[in-house]
Amino acid sequence: MSWVLDFAGRRRSYYGGSVTLAIIGVAASFIPYILIADIVDNLLKGNMEAGYYLNRVILMAAFWIIRILMHNFSTTLSHVATFTVLGTIREELCTKLSKIPLGSVLDDNSGSYKNIIVERVDSMETTLAHIIPEFTANLLLPIVMFIYIMTIDWRVGLANLISAVIGVFCASVMMVKSRGEFEYTVQKTKYLNDTAVEYINGIEVIKAFGKTGSSYEKFVNAAREGADCFINWMRKCIWWQSGTMCFTPATFLGVLPVGLLLVKNGSLTAGNFITCIILSAGLITPLVVAFSYSDDIAKMKTIFGEVTEILERPDMIRPETVTEEPVGSDIVLSDVHFTYKDKEVLHGINMEIKQGEVTAIVGPSGTGKSTVARLIDSLWDVDSGTITYGGVDITKLPLDYYMGQIAYVAQDNYLFDMTIKENIRLGKAGATDAEVIDAAMKTGCHEFIMGLENGYDTEVGGAGGHLSGGERQRICIARAMLKDAPVVIMDEATAYTDPENEALVQESVAKLVKGRTLIVIAHRLSTIKDADKIFVVDDGNVKAQGTHEELLSSCELYKKMWEAHTMARDEADDKGASLAGKETVYA
Repeated sequence: MSWVLDFAGRRRSYYGGSVTLAIIGVAASFIPYILIADIVDNLLKGNMEAGYYLNRVILMAAFWIIRILMHNFSTTLSHVATFTVLGTIREELCTKLSKIPLGSVLDDNSGSYKNIIVERVDSMETTLAHIIPEFTANLLLPIVMFIYIMTIDWRVGLANLISAVIGVFCASVMMVKSRGEFEYTVQKTKYLNDTAVEYINGIEVIKAFGKTGSSYEKFVNAAREGADCFINWMRKCIWWQSGTMCFTPATFLGVLPVGLLLVKNGSLTAGNFITCIILSAGLITPLVVAFSYSDDIAKMKTIFGEVTEILERPDMIRPETVTEEPVGSDIVLSDVHFTYKDKEVLHGINMEIKQGEVTAIVGPSGTGKSTVARLIDSLWDVDSGTITYGGVDITKLPLDYYMGQIAYVAQDNYLFDMTIKENIRLGKAGATDAEVIDAAMKTGCHEFIMGLENGYDTEVGGAGGHLSGGERQRICIARAMLKDAPVVIMDEATAYTDPENEALVQESVAKLVKGRTLIVIAHRLSTIKDADKIFVVDDGNVKAQGTHEELLSSCELYKKMWEAHTMARDEADDKGASLAGKETVYA
């Protein structure tokens, strides 16, 4: 509850008000039962005064109206507080994902995060909006009634517990059989979400390679398992749950035979017996309501646990304010080690990246190039060693401040489902349309954007799906250029651009990075042969560094990579010429 109240913020008092109103409503609903008992008792005594009974009936109606009003006001307050809590939790989850290391985020599938942030958080609504006021109040009413019955006759009072004992036994067996079942259904639901996301994202590949049947079968199996786990859970518990719901509110099971025996032997008056019967009947409704929340209560640990697991992940430790101002934008990596998924992928990296220079990082696939770029961008924290920016350890700089110093363009950059203009403007909040267009022109985007139906106001679709890969990439580069950061990291940034547009991008980058630090991760070595310094990374180590000419003569690995690159390029040119010749023949 303290965790919930923290998220409720200024609405936390609403929960207290909700419970208070619910209790008042319970008290109001308790009084009509006493009035009914009084009416029956007076009838048995021969009271024939109509006004007396009319007065009691009016009071009963008044208290029942109060009960309904208090219930409505109570649930209104609890829902206002609850939706504040749910909104705050979702905001905190999204904020948390931006503060924890990237590796911690990538360990889980996007479908799992969607499931937690949307469905799991939404499922908290019943627990918070209903259980807190209603479960509390509906348990309080039977307790008050039971105490009142005990004051009339303790033996009849204890007789009310006979059915409750049977009901609690059934409920206990049900809880034992349910142990672990909800967690299992959560796992299967997550798997179904992940499979659905995978199937939808890969539908183009599935169709292209004729794998519709096998891929769809995987989704069908996941859906079937997702349904079966709930059905099996129900089969295990249905009879015990039915027993709980049948016996727990069946107070007459004990009250009627015990009360009749007591009346027969003269130790209980008929009037008191009828009063006890009426009050026992009043125990049934709130008990049914209270036990209807038993499933939700059983799920609370798992539901809240999934959310808190994310919220309690360790943040990247950064100060709130700048205590030491960086001088320049030199970046130095000193003996940097980094482990991902229990495997060390960088083994003591040392690099010095000078301000205003173009620095390239090359090497075979999977050797740690992109990992170095992400560590420089502070998307992860190093295990040991240091990375400094302008002479200051980046862990001593506020995350927002440091992120403002770097523009990062990855191979698979993301576009949001907004207009092209809005996507570019994300690079600089408040940028004018002229600034957006200028950035687009400098990165070779303007011409193709103007060729679209709505120009800069064209909606790009989910993840930029309405555009080609090259078009998406150039918009991401324009966004990074608009940011105007001192350091630009381009991680395979031209992977999707065609040769003509790549030349435009390279030319524009050369203009825009003057006086800035540019770090380029590249496979196509021709794009970085003019770099001021090139680092060759292999198997998590820096094998060599120098200019293109120096590495050709001193680094065997770089020489082989260059020869392989030029050979592949020549073969591609030959194939292009051959195809062009065929086109001429066909023409």
